[in-house]
Parts: sequence; structure tokens; C-alpha cells
Amino acid sequence: MTSPGDKAANDDIGGLMARVGNIEHGMVDESAWIEVIQRMDTIYADIVRYQVELEEKNAGLEDAHRFIQSVISSMTDVLIVADTRGRIQQVNRALEELTGRTASDLTGVALGTLFTEEYAEQVEDFAEHIRTDVITDCEVELRGPDGEGAPIAINCTPRFDHDGRLSGLVITGRPLGELRRAYQDLRETHDQLKTAQQQLVQSEKMASLGQLVAGVAHELNNPISFVFGNMHALKRYEKRLAEYLGAIHRSASDKEREQLRSDLKIDRLLQDIGPLIDGSLEGAERVGEIVEDLRRFSTPNQQQCSRFDLSRVINTAAEWVIKARRERPEVVIDIPPSLELYGYEGYVHQILVNLIQNAADAIEDYKDGRIAIRAGTQNSTVTVEVSDNGTGIAPDQLLRVFDPFFTTKPVGKGTGLGLYISYSLATDQCQGKLEGANRDEGGAVFTLTVPLELSE
Repeated sequence: MTSPGDKAANDDIGGLMARVGNIEHGMVDESAWIEVIQRMDTIYADIVRYQVELEEKNAGLEDAHRFIQSVISSMTDVLIVADTRGRIQQVNRALEELTGRTASDLTGVALGTLFTEEYAEQVEDFAEHIRTDVITDCEVELRGPDGEGAPIAINCTPRFDHDGRLSGLVITGRPLGELRRAYQDLRETHDQLKTAQQQLVQSEKMASLGQLVAGVAHELNNPISFVFGNMHALKRYEKRLAEYLGAIHRSASDKEREQLRSDLKIDRLLQDIGPLIDGSLEGAERVGEIVEDLRRFSTPNQQQCSRFDLSRVINTAAEWVIKARRERPEVVIDIPPSLELYGYEGYVHQILVNLIQNAADAIEDYKDGRIAIRAGTQNSTVTVEVSDNGTGIAPDQLLRVFDPFFTTKPVGKGTGLGLYISYSLATDQCQGKLEGANRDEGGAVFTLTVPLELSE
């Protein structure tokens, strides 16, 4: 192909040769020779310049070719370039290593020969399929050096020439062995993170439980003392009943039995036995409830969704926290007598304990410290607010209160995990939300919102 510069040079040379012919026939003077020589010099310079530009372009093309080849050779993913008939035009080193065949051996070969018999026909159809669509994440097997299949996930896209016409296809793929190892590593890392999180949750629960021991002990002491006193009374009644029944078995006279009945106060004893037994059962049931609450609090992961009374859980959490403290703040509880939920009682209990504990810590040094707990329903959700009249939360810390290990308490006083764990339990396990804010009248308020019916 002749360039515009070459054509112009040829035209100039043609004109000069005509001038030379005229000179030879004596038609012009010697000045024509000088003009011819000058024009020849100019044309030669142009030809040299065109040659230099051509060599520079060729060098640039060679550099680009070497760069592309180095990139292709460095790819760890498989690369196959084929024409519209499915004949291989180029492959990279990764494919050569997987198949044990060289690029020169594969050039011009049908695509299907690279894959096992099970997938050969499917791959050969790629040339037709890419005319209408691309192929993504297709799992096939390459034929290895030993004939065994090597699983690989491939993508196939069309290739177009400079005129926008379909000129072939490009296949890229990654051996599934690498993907599976990557997924395995990711899964192991995820499992380790979950285990670490569970350990953090358990550590925080145990720390909270340690702080609540005094309050729980107080809660257990009342019903146990009640049952203990009733048992002593029943034991005394047992001796009097045994004495009275013994007299009956001895066939004592009516007068003697009546006198004994009066002295032993059998009628009053019989009236007291019923309430004593009922009171003992009530105390035992209360102990059972406290123990069950402890079990739910310490092992919520073992709990199943169930119906429970949120009002009872709020009261229990408040009693445990407040009675465990040396200085007991005023607690105002404004909740319905009964508020039934369907969800995880253990998780909700732990969240409330953490929120009330956090509020109690915030007003620890306040003489008139006060905690307010309110609960109510709206549409299909229930909201519990736990507020205090402390100093509140610094504006620059509001967005960080739910971050792990964030705490404003002195070293040894808090772990910075209570609110973080509460937030995770509220959003993940309870399908709700937990928010923190400052009250206009001073202090902080944390709002727990959970659905009335948890969807499993």
C-alpha cells in the first residue's frame, strides 16, 4: 500500500524527470539542474523521515506485542482464543501447564479436544452460543496430561475486529481446585471469627452474671426462706398429727380423743396445712423460675423460639441488676401488667440486663440517680426504653457506643462489649434494632425494638 507521502514523492520525481528530459534536449538552461538537485534532496529527506517514523511505529508495535505476551504468560487463569469455527488461535502458559501440551501443538486444533469427552460437545457449541449471549461460570473439565479431567470454571465472551464484526471467542477460566481452596480458607476464617465472637459473648455473659450474683442470691433467698419456714411448721404439725392418730389407733375413749384434739389444736392445724403447702409450692415455683431465668441468661444459644411474658422478663432483669448494687438507684417501671412476645427469651433477657446495668453504671456517683424503664406496643412491634438521668453520651461518641471494645469506663471496670453484644443480639437474633441517644432533660436513653412475632 502506498502512503500519501510516497505518492507525493513519486509525483515530484515524475515532474523532475520531465524537466531533465527537457534539459537533455537543450530546452532549458543550467538553473534547471540546480532546481532538480534541490528537489531531489528534499524528496530524499522526506523519504528518510517516513522511514524513521515507520521504524518507530514498528518498534512500538513490537513493544506492545511483548507487553501483551508477558501479561498473557503471567496470568494464572487459563486463556484460550479461538476463531468463529472454534479453532484455537492462541493459548497461554497456564493452559499449557494444565494440559501438558504446547501452544504450537494446539494452534488450529478444535476447542473440544482440550476437554474431556463429557464436555467436548458442549464446548464446541460455544462458537454458536456466543453469537447471542455470553457464557459465565460454566463448570467443565480440561483433559490433563494423564487423560484425567481437571475441573475448571470458565467464562466465554465474543471477540470483535476493528469493524465490529464477530471474529472469534475468548475463554478464561480458573481451576476449581484453587477456588475450592480459597472458599475453604474463607470458610475456616469465618468459622474462627464466629467462634471468637461466641467466646466474647460468653465472656461478657459471665462478667455480667458475676455482677448479678448478689441480686440473684437475694431473689433466691426470699422464696427459699419462705419454704424453709413452712417446712419447720409442717414438721411440728407432723408430730402432733402422729400423736393424735396414735390415740385413735389405741382405741382411746371419745372424751380422751376430744381432749387430745383440743390440746393439740388439730382443727387449727388442719386449717394451716393447706396454706402452708400452697405457700411452699409457690416458693418452690419461684425458685424454679429464677433458676430457669439463669439458665436462659447463661445459655441463650440453646433456647428455641417460644412465647414469654416480656413484662416479667423486664422486672426480673431490673431486680437482678439493682439488688446486686451497693447503692441502689430509684427505678421507675412503666410497663403493661403482661406483654406477650414470641421470640428468644434468653436473648431479650441478656439485652435488658446489659442496658439496665449500663444505666446503673452511668449514675453510680449520683445521689439522686434514677432509671426509668418503659415499654409499649405499636403495630406489630414492641419498644422498651431504658433511660437514666446521668451525664449522657458525648456527641462524638454517639456513633461509637455500639463498637466492640469501646468504653468510657476506667480500666478493669468494663470490657466495652455489653452494648456491642446487645446490638448484635437485637439485630441478628431478635430481628429488631437497638438505638442510643441523649435525652433533652439530660442523661441517655437506649431503645430496644423487636417484633411481637419473630419469624423463624
